[in-house]
Amino acid sequence: MSSKRLLDIMGEIDEGFIAEAAHVKRAPHGRAAWVKWGAVAACLVLLISVCFGSFAIVAEAEEYRTAVQFFNDHGMSADGLTRGEIKAVYRDITTESFTYFRTSEVILNSISDDRVDGFEIAQEAPTPEDVENLWNYKNYAGGFIGTDPEGIRYEHRYEYTMDESLGYEVFNRSFIEKYDDETLLWSVAVSEFEIDDICAVSDGVIAYGWQRKGPATYAWLAKVGSDGDLLWKQRLNNGFIDEYIAKVLENADGSYAVFSRGDLKYFCLNQFTEDGSLMYFSKTEVGDCGIWNAARSDDGYIVQLDKSRIVKVDHEGNITEEFSYSGDDERYYLTDMIEYNGNIYLSAYAVPKRPDDDQNVGGGEIADIIDYLYDPENGIDVWEITSEELTPLVRNNYTAVLLVCDPNGGRPHEFYSVRGSLGGSLSVSDTGMLLWDVESIMTTFFSPATSAFSIGGTSYVFKYTFDDSGWLIGQETTGEITNFYR
Repeated sequence: MSSKRLLDIMGEIDEGFIAEAAHVKRAPHGRAAWVKWGAVAACLVLLISVCFGSFAIVAEAEEYRTAVQFFNDHGMSADGLTRGEIKAVYRDITTESFTYFRTSEVILNSISDDRVDGFEIAQEAPTPEDVENLWNYKNYAGGFIGTDPEGIRYEHRYEYTMDESLGYEVFNRSFIEKYDDETLLWSVAVSEFEIDDICAVSDGVIAYGWQRKGPATYAWLAKVGSDGDLLWKQRLNNGFIDEYIAKVLENADGSYAVFSRGDLKYFCLNQFTEDGSLMYFSKTEVGDCGIWNAARSDDGYIVQLDKSRIVKVDHEGNITEEFSYSGDDERYYLTDMIEYNGNIYLSAYAVPKRPDDDQNVGGGEIADIIDYLYDPENGIDVWEITSEELTPLVRNNYTAVLLVCDPNGGRPHEFYSVRGSLGGSLSVSDTGMLLWDVESIMTTFFSPATSAFSIGGTSYVFKYTFDDSGWLIGQETTGEITNFYR
């Protein structure tokens, strides 16, 4: 039985059953509208696959045995059913009648543990006024520059000097800086490495980056206290010619988990003490997989390898489980993750899945759009297509998704979606609220002669706020604009 058919069955189930099985949380206030989706768990893919076989009347004992096996094969519980009811439910499903009064109850109970509550957040399509604002912003406001963050924050920057013997500028030092709004509180310089990123910890910040010496690239990290004291610096010495740090997490005991990639094929976990001493190192060969993100879980870590591969890792660096978050009809691309109040939140976006997705056919996320534009039956002049014509095609191709996952099993138990958008960054506000940035695609243009991308455009950034119980309590337009290139 297809997922669609089972969902059709669900439409025939008494609403009382559904109301008991799926609790819908609604925000007490806020402008966002939620629409309940009939989605299912295990990464939005229905794990129950009911196949129809020919039904023949046989001896009662054989029929009962067949019915029990059918229940077992498809994860349905026979608890509370008599022998006759088990056979009746079996006949009702396999003959596609779906008229027996206990069938809907059995099916609903069999999938209730695997349901995902889904909520669509309604967001208006761009209006002519939005497009005009974008045009004015681009031409009169100095380009696409987002609003600066407010409050206490850490930033980093570089300084370069001219090397007269080489005839060009070379790296001199990096700076780790702390700001209160626009006021610089302190600045600390490090000359050993170029900073890639910084990670705020409970008593300061850890900066990490790389240093190139000849053919080798070494990974470095440094900790600066909240008052601007440089506490320690460390270079990773794991025996690689090329190594970089992808993520740093503070453990519950104050130590640090440092995730690095060695020689472009090893996934590495380095455990450092609070004072910067290496106490554990492990490496696992994973092939050509980049480390995109990581978050703490109850018994280890959740790590994103490449765009859509998620693995569960224990404290010793062993990969214990792997998860996929694609659906029957969509492919998911993960953009950020965060641990918040006992759950793992994954920000992502979905695009339609193609039959040739596993064959590495060109076009990627926008393959369907490209095919449509170049189909002669559609009569489109790709050199003259306007934003008004192209933007609806692009918006229909993308859906921002926020998955709320169990930190132990990795499976989602709730999700939110916003059509015409990309899932952006996740963060926690100063007041402890979860913030989800969603990039709503507003304008686009087609550039068939550009090698780096085919479709470009701009997006408005909306910020959705969730309270500590996971309820969506509001949305706002940030005023920030981002570029879109595919």
